[in-house]
Amino acid sequence: MNKIKLRKKLEEFFIEDLGEFDITSSYIFPLDEVSKGNFLVKKDGILAGVEIIKEAYALFDPSIEVSLYKKDGEPIKKGDIIASVKGPVRYLLSGERVILNLLQRMCGIATITNSAVKALNSDHTRICDTRKTMPGLRMFDKYAVRCGGGFNHRLGLYDGVMIKDNHITFAGSIKEAVAKVRSQAGHMVKIEVETESKEQVLEAIEAGADVIMFDNRSPEEVAEFVKLVPKGIVTEISGGVTLETIGLYRDTKVDYISLGMLTHSVSALDISFNLEGGLK
Repeated sequence: MNKIKLRKKLEEFFIEDLGEFDITSSYIFPLDEVSKGNFLVKKDGILAGVEIIKEAYALFDPSIEVSLYKKDGEPIKKGDIIASVKGPVRYLLSGERVILNLLQRMCGIATITNSAVKALNSDHTRICDTRKTMPGLRMFDKYAVRCGGGFNHRLGLYDGVMIKDNHITFAGSIKEAVAKVRSQAGHMVKIEVETESKEQVLEAIEAGADVIMFDNRSPEEVAEFVKLVPKGIVTEISGGVTLETIGLYRDTKVDYISLGMLTHSVSALDISFNLEGGLK
């Protein structure tokens, strides 16, 4: 992750949570009261975002000692301590919740992404995410997908063209929509077209699309459509694919399968923070 962007995001999150200051920890613990705490995994998964612990506590006090025992992308198991921190109790507790919220969500995303990669079990087709991320958390969500073995689709509306059904309807056709984009976009901008039928696939090919998405198509339809697409044009599946059905697309030879579920409905991985000597 970009450390400059990470710090700015963390500052924003802590301002939201702390307000003026953490009244509970500040009233109970003087600044010279020091302790050690551990980040404990309570469910198996894939690690993502561990560096956040170091960057977050540095905002409170650069002298806080942070030890990281695992790396992003590594499997983690129930009972693992992924990091320990030592410093003023007040700061350790004030930073705890924001760190855990991010870490648990990111590990959840990395874990389900890894499950999708394993369920697909393909040497050719890649798993990727979508723009169905939590507003404000996209850089974290997208990074977590990479930690799980997936790939990123476009980061936003600014770095790639995706012509969808509404664009096609109001432009009049795929050919017209692509032509309008080509007349204005630079040579570094790729154009993807969403298709729902054989006729639309052929129109997208003729229009010169760089990427063709097969939207909500069955494995049989995808296998048929892929054969129509010339080499040099990237193919993608999106819509209706689950962990239970993803293996059905293994032999279609499609290049990418984009899954909104990786980020829009993820379950957080259970991780806790415990001061040594406290309750487990």
